[in-house]
Amino acid sequence: MTTALEREAAPVETAPALEARDIVKRFDGVHALKGARLSVLPGEIHALLGENGAGKSTLIKVVTGLYAPDGGTILRSGQEVEFQSVRTARGEGIVALYQELSIIPSLTVAENILLGEQTPRRGGVVNWRELRRRAKQQLDSINQRIPLSKLAGDLSPVQQTMVAFARALATDARVLILDEPTASLTDTEITDLFAVLRSLRERGVAIVYVSHRLEEVFELCDRLTIMRNGETIITKDVADSHIDEVISLMVGREAGQLYPERGTGGGDVVLRVEGLTGRRVQDVSFEVRAGEVLGIGGLAGAGRSELLRILAGAQKHQAGTIAVGDKTLPRSPGVGRALAAGIALVPEERRSQGVILGASIQDNITIANLSSVSSVGVVSQARIADIARRGMSDLQIKARSPRQSVGELSGGNQQKVVLAKMLERQPAVLLMDEPTRGIDVGTKAEIYRLIRRLAATGTAVIAVSSELPELIGMSDRVVIMHEGRISGQVAAAEADDELLLSYCYGKSE
Repeated sequence: MTTALEREAAPVETAPALEARDIVKRFDGVHALKGARLSVLPGEIHALLGENGAGKSTLIKVVTGLYAPDGGTILRSGQEVEFQSVRTARGEGIVALYQELSIIPSLTVAENILLGEQTPRRGGVVNWRELRRRAKQQLDSINQRIPLSKLAGDLSPVQQTMVAFARALATDARVLILDEPTASLTDTEITDLFAVLRSLRERGVAIVYVSHRLEEVFELCDRLTIMRNGETIITKDVADSHIDEVISLMVGREAGQLYPERGTGGGDVVLRVEGLTGRRVQDVSFEVRAGEVLGIGGLAGAGRSELLRILAGAQKHQAGTIAVGDKTLPRSPGVGRALAAGIALVPEERRSQGVILGASIQDNITIANLSSVSSVGVVSQARIADIARRGMSDLQIKARSPRQSVGELSGGNQQKVVLAKMLERQPAVLLMDEPTRGIDVGTKAEIYRLIRRLAATGTAVIAVSSELPELIGMSDRVVIMHEGRISGQVAAAEADDELLLSYCYGKSE
């Protein structure tokens, strides 16, 4: 028999802040969700994990009212609910903040925090004093000191994220869903973000944390849920799991070797750079051989991305030469001439620079390859379809058809579309700026294998990465930049994190 003292000591059962049971969602007859489940408790940070295309985004859109489920049940604090729109979900305190924040850059911080129905009015006129008071109150609640009168477009990425948090809290959000919130943040900014998330957890806010950075999950989250092929595979405490297990459950096989074996990279010199100088880059010289994978690292602002833009003709340079094979390019050749010479760039910002989100897969792939699909000014639809099908097959792009909008694809599949577009040109030198940023571990492994396949055919690959283990794992040779100059280079097989980090901070060879 249970004593009174034991009854008093027994934990109180808490209904989940948000629960999705056996959610089904179909598009054009294809199951995007097949009985997906998610249960998030008040005051917990819950990781939602899975490869690109696993169903995470679709599930989020269902529980936030953007999509109506074809089956299943959604409960808020134990009560069954039906969301007719995002607005009705917000009315229940469920708010999603996506990687591309809906911050209005031309409005002030205060105006962004209290947009729409939250804007205080008196007699139909905005009460600016009350607006600033309430906005400051929301920022104070997350320990932020951002000037209320500053335009949101002038804020740093982490400040914009904090303003989005404050706006969500102004609507009395009790379930906060974060989609890749650290994708564009520095290490220091991530630390600041985590401090805010922990404070929200202490206030009882339920947080769903979607991220491909598993190290963050194990540092920050309490529980995790893994999805695969539209289904929920497992939910468990983070403390009872480890990274290799999570990877295996995400991809449906043992984690194994993430990086393929290195090649020889011993072909002729295909790219020679001498004394290259730009706004940030200073007197940079190096060579890359056919079949070699050259990794370029360094701290933010070291000049890595500028170097790739100069090589691709997207940015002018002040001095130095660039030669592909035995042909020296003219000073600041422009993108067209660089492409014609055999240099192709896969940019870091794929959504704004690499693809046209509103256009189809086939249009994105062929837009940089019009000469391959046209003759005497007439475009061949058959050639377009052939190129698109080949690109989708070679890179295993997951989509309903070549005519599907790129904006509807997952981040990893968008990256594959950018690659397909550039690989159709069969470049001698492929430049890749942060090729795996924002994509899941399974797709990362696919990208690494693709890089190795390209190198095996004689393509020289130059890849910038902010992750030291990735630089070592995917490269034959690593070059580190510091304040615009090369501070060190080493064969990847002989490199370690400590050595590369010393180069990153300016210690020369």
